[in-house]
Amino acid sequence: MDITEFYDTFFEEADELLAEMESHLLELDVDNPDVERLNAIFRAAHSIKGGAGTFGFEALQRTTHLLENLLDYTRRGELTLRRDIVDTFLEAKDMLNDQLDAYRQGGEPDPEALERICETLRRLALEELGEDAGAEVAGAAPAAAAPASPAPPADEAAAPAHHEAVGGGGRFQVTLIGVADKDRDLLVEELAQLGDIEDQQSEGDRHRVVLTSSLSGDDIEAVMSFIAEPEQLEVRALDVAAEAPAATESEPETKVEAEAAPEPAPAKPAAPAKAEASAKNADGGKKGGESTSIRVPVAKVDQIINLVGELIITQSMLNQVAEDSETVNDGALVTGLNLLQRTARDLQEAVMSVRMVPMDYVFSRFPRLVRDLAGKLNKDVELVTEGKSTELDKGLTERIIDPLTHLVRNSLDHGIETPDRREAAGKPRTGRLTLSAQHQGGNILIEVIDDGGGLNRDKILEKARSSGLSVSDSMSDDEVWQLIFAPGFSTAEAVSDVSGRGVGMDVVKRNIQAMGGHVEILSTPGQGTTTRIVLPLTLAILDGMSIKVGQEMFILPVNAVIESLQPRAEDLFSMAGGDVLLKVREDYLPVVAVHHALDVAEAITDPTRAIAVIVQGEGRRYALLVDQLVGQQQVVVKNLETNYRKVPGVSAATILGDGSVALILDVADMHRLGQSKKENPVFGARNRARPVEEVEPS
Repeated sequence: MDITEFYDTFFEEADELLAEMESHLLELDVDNPDVERLNAIFRAAHSIKGGAGTFGFEALQRTTHLLENLLDYTRRGELTLRRDIVDTFLEAKDMLNDQLDAYRQGGEPDPEALERICETLRRLALEELGEDAGAEVAGAAPAAAAPASPAPPADEAAAPAHHEAVGGGGRFQVTLIGVADKDRDLLVEELAQLGDIEDQQSEGDRHRVVLTSSLSGDDIEAVMSFIAEPEQLEVRALDVAAEAPAATESEPETKVEAEAAPEPAPAKPAAPAKAEASAKNADGGKKGGESTSIRVPVAKVDQIINLVGELIITQSMLNQVAEDSETVNDGALVTGLNLLQRTARDLQEAVMSVRMVPMDYVFSRFPRLVRDLAGKLNKDVELVTEGKSTELDKGLTERIIDPLTHLVRNSLDHGIETPDRREAAGKPRTGRLTLSAQHQGGNILIEVIDDGGGLNRDKILEKARSSGLSVSDSMSDDEVWQLIFAPGFSTAEAVSDVSGRGVGMDVVKRNIQAMGGHVEILSTPGQGTTTRIVLPLTLAILDGMSIKVGQEMFILPVNAVIESLQPRAEDLFSMAGGDVLLKVREDYLPVVAVHHALDVAEAITDPTRAIAVIVQGEGRRYALLVDQLVGQQQVVVKNLETNYRKVPGVSAATILGDGSVALILDVADMHRLGQSKKENPVFGARNRARPVEEVEPS
């Protein structure tokens, strides 16, 4: 049997177990540790060790075995927790991650790093447990398991109570308990991969399979645990090979494994790549339930999304053909096209939901960062997360992690004060950092909030002047806060390994804009700072408004459109430098003529004959002058930079129903593009606007 087909499944499950282990370690109260939490940490290490032994990952097995022994003494109260001991456990967890990555890449972990972490764990055992117990733990690391044979090491402990098989093979009775029929067939199929099935029969909710295999019972159980709950599986030796006798009661057990036997079964690994089906039941894990999840590679989901996108384009083309032909009045055809449109939209929404993952996937990475960085800065910080169940496209969650990391580090270093300074200011000694996420229309709103000292306006302006930036004391707070996103800008007094080099915040803004979003800053001196990130829920498909300028068709994201109107001459105001404002109720909005910004010929140049589309981008509102509103439709987003190059004022492109390409406009960049034009883009020689003196912007 080629067990390498199960590698990917083991790696994924080990990642989940390590993330669970870190989460529990970070939430431990060292003065009064929760026993259940300690048991969960122990079981995670135990499960990883078992899988590592099965697949011959010797370095991973050695490390987890030592860690598991220490955790066993901890959960039994014989090793008293301290913060530095938890730090050591976290260091071991990081090393397990590194080892796992090495095996995932087809290599071997760094042997020097392996010896360092093993020596650290052995030293901890000797210092904290005394000579006898410490020596027992320190010498308990199992011998290397040969990669060619998945059998566990010779000094592995006795098997769990429901399992009697050890050694190198023989005949076994594998009993499947309370498994639904379709899941049972899957499990029997997997058993057939492990050896030859001699007989099988069902009795009540039990299905017994007699199997002859060259593997040991330990290995059969380890492999089958990938797709079955522990309570659904029972392996019993019928006659084990004579050269590998079963353990007897007279044989010694290590202290850890003796205690592990009555423990609850270790956490179940995920489904193998071949089956890709989870045995988790719909009724919360009760026996006989139906499977409720399936593990699918992201590449397959992306392929389906691309195909759905092509389907939507084809549906738009059919609608266009019907409108341009004499069949537009054919009732049956129109009904069919409408049904196709609704079905395509429902299919798109269903497929996109598969790619959506909760923000907890992102937020779960920060407790460790906050803990370590706060300790390095000698600050007390409490991390609070809100909206962890809010969902975002998986592609965006991967790309938002780095910008959020920069913002969190910035809040800890520059925002939250030291305990003494907070106390002197009448604040609690412990600072509060909040990560929150919520849906807002077609966007997701992510906020990083600290209750620190806030941004220092004077200090930022002084630094900007010394850096050669064009600033003035009359700038609004919002404009001053945006200065911190300038490349090379930093107010840190000294360079450290945390900050001060002037890189980070400009990268944050650039990365967020590349995702079709924008970033805003709100700050109150003495009370704290809020950094707000607004992102689209997905980058694959969006609802767009088709607009026409001259003979060109463009797309505006619907979630950026507020309203549309036809400007009146008395509502247009000329400003110094050629800028024009449009009065909309009590607000004065900058006017951007799309035909001028994008050099479109044959467009309407008289603003009173054009249509003003009021849009919002980067927290500001603008009035885009266009010739015509064509309609609203769903469009498939195509990356323009990948297929062509970066175009100012344009975020992406799409294919319309007639096969032509339409550009998707970037609202905020359109304003910047319009500002770069020297001449008046709106009025030209027929300027009907009133002079700037009459303008009193709110």
